[in-house]
Amino acid sequence: MTAYPNLLAPLTLGPVTLKNRVLMGSMHTGLEETGDWNRVAEFYATRARGGVGLMVTGGMAPNREGGVFPGAAGLFSGKDIENHRLVTDRVHEAGGKIAMQILHAGRYAYGKDCVSASAVKSPISPFVPQELDEAGIEKQISDIVTAATRAREAGYDGVEVMGSEGYFLNQFLVTHVNRRTDRWGRSYENRMRLPVEVVARVRAAMGPEALLIYRISLIDLIPNGSTWDEVEQLARAIEAAGASLLNTGIGWHEARVPTIATSVPRAAFAHLTARLRHAVTIPVIASNRINTPDVAEDLLARGLADMVSMARPFLADPDFVAKAAAGRAAEIAPCIACNQACLDHTFAGRLTSCLVNPRACHETVLRYPPAETPIRLAVVGAGPAGLMAAKVAAERGHKVVLFDRADALGGQLNLARQVPGKEEFDGLVAWFLNEIRRLQIETRLGRPVDVADLTGFDQVIVATGITPRDPQILGQARALGYVDVLKGAAVGKRVAVIGAGGIGFDVAEYLVAGGHSATLHPQEWRREWGVGDPAITPGGLAGPLPEPPAREVWLLQRKAERPGRGLGKTTGWIHRAALQAKGVKMLGGVSYDRITAEGLWITRDGTAQLLPVDDVVLCAGQLPERGLYDRLIAAGVTAHVIGGADVAAELDAKRAIDQGARLAATL
Repeated sequence: MTAYPNLLAPLTLGPVTLKNRVLMGSMHTGLEETGDWNRVAEFYATRARGGVGLMVTGGMAPNREGGVFPGAAGLFSGKDIENHRLVTDRVHEAGGKIAMQILHAGRYAYGKDCVSASAVKSPISPFVPQELDEAGIEKQISDIVTAATRAREAGYDGVEVMGSEGYFLNQFLVTHVNRRTDRWGRSYENRMRLPVEVVARVRAAMGPEALLIYRISLIDLIPNGSTWDEVEQLARAIEAAGASLLNTGIGWHEARVPTIATSVPRAAFAHLTARLRHAVTIPVIASNRINTPDVAEDLLARGLADMVSMARPFLADPDFVAKAAAGRAAEIAPCIACNQACLDHTFAGRLTSCLVNPRACHETVLRYPPAETPIRLAVVGAGPAGLMAAKVAAERGHKVVLFDRADALGGQLNLARQVPGKEEFDGLVAWFLNEIRRLQIETRLGRPVDVADLTGFDQVIVATGITPRDPQILGQARALGYVDVLKGAAVGKRVAVIGAGGIGFDVAEYLVAGGHSATLHPQEWRREWGVGDPAITPGGLAGPLPEPPAREVWLLQRKAERPGRGLGKTTGWIHRAALQAKGVKMLGGVSYDRITAEGLWITRDGTAQLLPVDDVVLCAGQLPERGLYDRLIAAGVTAHVIGGADVAAELDAKRAIDQGARLAATL
């Protein structure tokens, strides 16, 4: 008897039967652009072996002008087909099924040759697209159809036509972009002509046996987006044109509403998938912020979807489905929706990976083989770096003892999980604790550790973390440290936060939330961000109605630049917008003069002023806590240093976990 009967139930789609209701959604990894097709094949085959019912590749360009960036991968030649055949053969050998996503970026293409319905520039690209004429539109359709036929030649089980997230086909649907007056514009029947024509011709070219998924935008979250009636009208037309499945997309990339970041509630948009199911007879797939088998099973059991799409969770753990099916859900490495190693890497032109699983997209180059000669290993520090090092070393067969002066495992992760919107860190800590128990790693907690405590070990890994930097402000004895605040110290109603890095932003969010997290209350979260109903407002935008802040907060930094500039590429804007909505005053170019009973005296633009605050919280950076490492080296002990104890420029769990894994893989 499985705990996930709906999730693991097969789904028959004409001549094709999927072994479960799980779709690994499309992700651009950058692997195809490396030219190492063995590496691409192993990425997908690893997930096929992990039991996922159907996978969709990252978006493949149908032509050069439609590529997301110059040089984007696609099937342009016979050699491309041969390369992709390596992928499909290995996936099929592993018992999996895989569809290729055809993604035409339209005005989102980062190149001067981009094209769209009209010459309306995207706010996230510097290029004005060329408005297509009739011949140009026919070329795009023909190229998409050609890509589909080549995908079948390459052995794919079908294709997904990308019609959401503000890409090319989505651009024709809305007057936000489509300003045409010909048969491709004005009325909705005309505006939806292109995606319907594409699906019909792709189906005709591939035949009835192939899977044809259409990715439909349920809620655009932009001005002048689609109405709900239009979404349903398009869905019915796409079904009639020959689609096998409707996968759902949420929000355009230019939308100023977060849709997949960690602060977005789990399954926050599944109610729209449920609504669409009543409009069509083909299966509908729910997507966005579905990251555990329990969440997925609940959606299916309640009839909100026919399948669930999870993308980043398969970066975190390729064996997600197999572990769920075997009753080992607690062993699933959790996607915390941080974007740090996946989307942030993608938009910076770097190879995708995963904060909790550094092997993601590195399956052929980062391996954890059994140790030829097991050693007795001490790991000092049970934060993210130490926990990952201990886990990987124990999996390889080393005898590991994990030390920490704190009474609990987790280190700085235990502070992060106190911040509203970062509840996913609870699952990360729980997973690490489960892994430590499963691997029977001995723990010695609650007391300081020095060289004498580490005799008898062959090697020592020092992961002792950081110590907060002293900003040396006159009167700072009156101030609070961020550690104390996040551990629950009493804080007044008016607060100055010194330091506007990641920790400063987290502390500011903690202070204005006052112990309440909208992430745990989807309706409240939608109200705060202005997510409305597309049946009422085109595009589903409503006026944001944030809850009043619990405190008046100033967020300050010495650098004379916009606070938050160094935050994550795809999440920084979310943190800035959230604090602005709560009235947080963010100031750069600040000198800290002194802290008095009246508040914090600062100088900015040559003018001294008093911030009349009750408390000042110090988030002014960190220094490596590496004294133990230095003493071990002086004593002749074979020691390694990782995590914040190595580099403490900013608390970086991604780097810490990666260092821990890579070091443990070499011992």
